[in-house]
Amino acid sequence: MAQVALRNVVKMFDKTPAVQGIDLDIADREFIVLVGPSGCGKSTTLRMIAGLEEATSGEIFIGEQLVNDVPPKDRDIAMVFQNYALYPHMTVYENMSFGLRLKKFPKQEIKERVEAAAKILDISALLDRRPKQLSGGQRQRVAMGRAIVRNPKVFLFDEPLSNLDAKLRVQMRTEIKKVHQKVTTTTIYVTHDQVEAMTLADRVVVMNAGRIEQIGTPHELYHSPKTRFVAGFIGSPAMNFMTARVVNGGNNLKVRLSDDLSLPVPESRAARYKAYVDKEVLFGLRPEDIIESRGDLPPGAAAFDAQLDVVEPLGMETMVYFVVDGVEVCGRVNPAAAGNAGETMRLVADMNHMHLIDPTNDQVI
Repeated sequence: MAQVALRNVVKMFDKTPAVQGIDLDIADREFIVLVGPSGCGKSTTLRMIAGLEEATSGEIFIGEQLVNDVPPKDRDIAMVFQNYALYPHMTVYENMSFGLRLKKFPKQEIKERVEAAAKILDISALLDRRPKQLSGGQRQRVAMGRAIVRNPKVFLFDEPLSNLDAKLRVQMRTEIKKVHQKVTTTTIYVTHDQVEAMTLADRVVVMNAGRIEQIGTPHELYHSPKTRFVAGFIGSPAMNFMTARVVNGGNNLKVRLSDDLSLPVPESRAARYKAYVDKEVLFGLRPEDIIESRGDLPPGAAAFDAQLDVVEPLGMETMVYFVVDGVEVCGRVNPAAAGNAGETMRLVADMNHMHLIDPTNDQVI
């Protein structure tokens, strides 16, 4: 087991920066997920930790060892790729044991390790099959088993579920979480899927344009984003953003979203936003914080009427879309309460979960 540390790591492809001076500390046995859009540098970062890409500058430590000049085979890491990379002519047992056989492990120890990993992954009955006889999910389990039997210091996962269909991805996500609970090895996992990141990680590293935007637990990133990018990237559907102005509204502050709609700022937020009175800001509120009216308003909530443009029934919930000052806004309501497109609906905004963003630097105030 080992901690992993990156110190001011930079990666340039010719003159194009892929990773721009990131610092990251990963604790022993921690499950870290690197998440971000395509081209943000997450896979490049993982490949530098693995030794498959050379860092242009900076230092990478696995345990106490500086590994910048250590070849991949000597870093004591195991990597699971998007492509399963199984040998088609070998059985599952032979694929899982291949690395151990190369290192001349005793046959009995190989057998014990493979059988133990197969039991964890529930593939004991598949050990005599070849890859072409397996489903996609079973092949991915074999690839994970091949990594587990090596008992490495660090597991590296590079978008391992992106080739699977939606239902199987959910199932395999659960399997990976179960495996980590049994085999508590330091794990670094790369994905572009923020739902995958939130459900798997102890901590999530949100990357954008080669930099780290924010590091935190799923709860911290969801409820306390530090930048507009993180606020908009984490959560599905994405957070609503509207241009607004903070104004004095008698005894309290208000957020004016249009000539017809101003929402009160909760008293607990007033001191934080006071410096932004009469300034233009970006107002953010998640769809799940815009719901149907349920009678008495709880503290910090504000009711308003909206004409519905689009109504999307999703079974256990219904998404409603309406326009505020030319911007489409999404709410999440009880299906029994949802109106029809063209109708006016009474909605409630939970302002306790609002965010104001400074448009000059995209930082959450």
